[in-house]
Amino acid sequence: MTTVTYQPNAIAPDVLDELRARDDAGVVPRVHAYDMDGAPLRCCLRRSRAGEPVSLVSYAPLRRWAAEAGVDPGAYDEVGPVFIHTDRCAGPDAALGYPFAETGASRVLRRYSGEGRITGGALVRLPDDPDQAQAAVEQALHGAFADPGVALVHVRAVEYGCFQYEVRRP
Repeated sequence: MTTVTYQPNAIAPDVLDELRARDDAGVVPRVHAYDMDGAPLRCCLRRSRAGEPVSLVSYAPLRRWAAEAGVDPGAYDEVGPVFIHTDRCAGPDAALGYPFAETGASRVLRRYSGEGRITGGALVRLPDDPDQAQAAVEQALHGAFADPGVALVHVRAVEYGCFQYEVRRP
């Protein structure tokens, strides 16, 4: 497996607690018990297992980073759906490498400046080999952070545009 140089970040536990009470669209989440594998969980950066109670919540991935950085993301403060465990979980397993790096999938890496503005992006088609898929993500992140103006990168699924995880400048 490829060495992970850039740390994929799950949604922080305190933010998850907020989202479980009321999401970023102001809605109280409803619990779903999926009877099939596959919902990409942003709390632990793995796919759900059959029968696990998960919630689909609205999440604004740039909002909290911008507040920490003291910037206004303006129109880039998007809100979109993400799956999380209904109750607290152990969080991500760093040994798994890049999450949701399914082989054969496509990902877009959206770059943000320190002012919270989009500065570009890259489309990455993940190869069929798992090690090559991880290497493709790593290479794309290396390219993104080669630009000194890039503060963070959001990795998104192409199919639905869903936020997968964030990577901050090391």
